[in-house]
Amino acid sequence: MAVDVTVRDLCWGPHPRRRIIEAISFDVPAGSTTVIVGANGAGKSTLLRSIYRQNRPVAGQVLVGGRDIWQMPARDVSRLIAVVLQEIAPDFAFTVREVVAMGRIPYRDSLFSRSTTDEAITRQALADFELADFAHRPFSGLSGGEKQRALLARAIVQQPRLIVLDEPTNHLDIRHQLEVIDMLRRLDLTVLVTLHDLNLAAALADQVLVMRDGRICALGPPQATLTPETIRAAFDVQADMDRHPRTGRPRFSFDLLP
Repeated sequence: MAVDVTVRDLCWGPHPRRRIIEAISFDVPAGSTTVIVGANGAGKSTLLRSIYRQNRPVAGQVLVGGRDIWQMPARDVSRLIAVVLQEIAPDFAFTVREVVAMGRIPYRDSLFSRSTTDEAITRQALADFELADFAHRPFSGLSGGEKQRALLARAIVQQPRLIVLDEPTNHLDIRHQLEVIDMLRRLDLTVLVTLHDLNLAAALADQVLVMRDGRICALGPPQATLTPETIRAAFDVQADMDRHPRTGRPRFSFDLLP
């Protein structure tokens, strides 16, 4: 079951005099998708790290399903939140099945124990993400799109209620980007994701959070937030916008400012 997310007055920095994100507050309704966009260095990944419990905030709260994640045991958080970071292939010769099965670790009594439930959930995820034929292949030998499918499958077998993704389409070609976006649309979860591509963001998001210099400069539905004016303020580029002929969502082309 999906959960809501509440972020209130969140601040983080490597030391008290240097804040990377400042006074971040927003809500993510249960079952919705929020896309975070902004220029490089805007604070997107830093924000996510405080939400999935890598960086402890210096101020503020992150509530997931009404619970403060920084007051919860790490094992409980790992059953609540799954994370997919920018793809990095492991150095070891894990098979695709082994990579996907890693998502069951929060439910095991020991690192090497496996239950019939774990096996069934892993098998189903391999089928759902069309990876069954790759199950015994080395993960490192997969294409970029196949690796992202495997990492998404690993996240799903955690049975999370919130999934956090940092640039899941990075380094993928157009077809694989669209496949990942389609997979995210079909997840019955709350989704929080950063994207560079504003056209993909507009296609996927229920709401868009636009960041600049560690702060929120716009928050709301794509039609309201992804405007030429906001894009100019956040990215220092000129944007021309029309509507997608099938979905009616914003669609953009870009140029340098004159």
